[in-house]
Order: sequence, then C-alpha cells, then structure tokens
Amino acid sequence: MNDPDLHITFEKAVKSINDHTEPFPADVLLKLYAYYKRATGNDQTPSGSKPLINAFKANALFQTRELTQDEAKQLYIEAVNHYFLYRK
Repeated sequence: MNDPDLHITFEKAVKSINDHTEPFPADVLLKLYAYYKRATGNDQTPSGSKPLINAFKANALFQTRELTQDEAKQLYIEAVNHYFLYRK
C-alpha cells in the first residue's frame, strides 16, 4: 500500500474505533493505543493520574519502539480489522 492509501485506510480505521460504542478489551485498547501513538508520532511517556495505567501504556509503547510510523499504521489497521472480524 502506498503512503497516501495507507494514511487514508489508517484514518478510516481510527474513525471506526472512535465510532464504536461497546467497550474494548484492555489488551486491544493497549495495542491500539501504542500503534496509534507511534503512527502519529505522539509517543511521549504517558502522564496521567493513574500510575498503574501509565505503566501499562508505557510498556505498550516500549514494545513498539522499533516501528516506523508507516509500520505502526499498518499494524493498527490490521488490529482493527482483526478485532471487528473476530469479536462476533
């Protein structure tokens, strides 16, 4: 997939997640969080009021540290597709 197509598909995947109203499993949320942060270049250490949640987020980001933005976009798309395909 070339870069413009990848970006469009990524944006559609993000929209499908944002539009989804049912709760997500925690492992799916962490994976999507890390891929999204890497894909958008906004991958600073999490800061929030809940240290345990921040630790899980930091670990998820650490596990994706070697990904390029395009690789993270592709993995985000795949994770979204997998979630919606197998959640039924």
